Amino acid sequence: MTAAVEIVRLSHAYRTRPVLKGISFDIAAGDFFIIIGPNGSGKTTLLKAMAGLLAPQGEIHLMGRPLEVYTRRALARRLAFVPQLITEDLPFTVREVVLMGRTPHMGLLGLEGPEDIAQTQAAMAFTGVGHLAHRKMDALSGGERQRVFIARAICQEPEIILLDEPTAALDLTHQARLMDLMERLKRERGVTVVMVSHDVNLAAMYADRLLLLKNGRIQALGPPGEVLTYDRIEETYGCRVLVDESPLGRFPRITLVPDKYAHPEKSGRS
Repeated sequence: MTAAVEIVRLSHAYRTRPVLKGISFDIAAGDFFIIIGPNGSGKTTLLKAMAGLLAPQGEIHLMGRPLEVYTRRALARRLAFVPQLITEDLPFTVREVVLMGRTPHMGLLGLEGPEDIAQTQAAMAFTGVGHLAHRKMDALSGGERQRVFIARAICQEPEIILLDEPTAALDLTHQARLMDLMERLKRERGVTVVMVSHDVNLAAMYADRLLLLKNGRIQALGPPGEVLTYDRIEETYGCRVLVDESPLGRFPRITLVPDKYAHPEKSGRS
């Protein structure tokens, strides 16, 4: 079976600073694949390279074809990218923003047809923003804006969706809703979901496979239970943790142990 994404000896540097250092891996079609690692480990750079926004050394294949053979239009029909930083002052309604996702499918005149309108309505319904269709983007909460941009990505009808820390600015409720939404997208539509996350516990709960990066190199790759071990987390992140099995299922739960609790005598506790 052809991998959705195949990375071969990928390297990238910003001026003289290397960020990715010859990494190779693949992502199976239909997987929920999450990339984790400390700040500066190369997570966002890797995601941007997959999206065709950088020109790294090495090879990237999407659905069995080299990334460079895709035109921008053809790539947008197969892959959608949701960045971490999304502008808040867009002078458009929710419906207009979601409809922008149909651009790769529209004709030369860029006029929407019945299929584009139907896909827009379906994407808004899927992400739960249909009732916001006529609201301006600057009148929405952070969680609502995030769902609108995911609706726009879904409207592209991609086979692969890339998301850069989509839960970073969300409260607990909206984090869970967004992750459940991605799980539904994988399960119901067969979309390959590739996400960068700082939250190792969310990653453990949802990922089919995890990629752990540090200093531009792969520290571990595999199911959460194999990647998120006590020794590997402490080595990679440089902090004390507890690792046990989550009460919700057979995946690891990670608890940070700050100095206050590692050395109770410092906090006056006995």
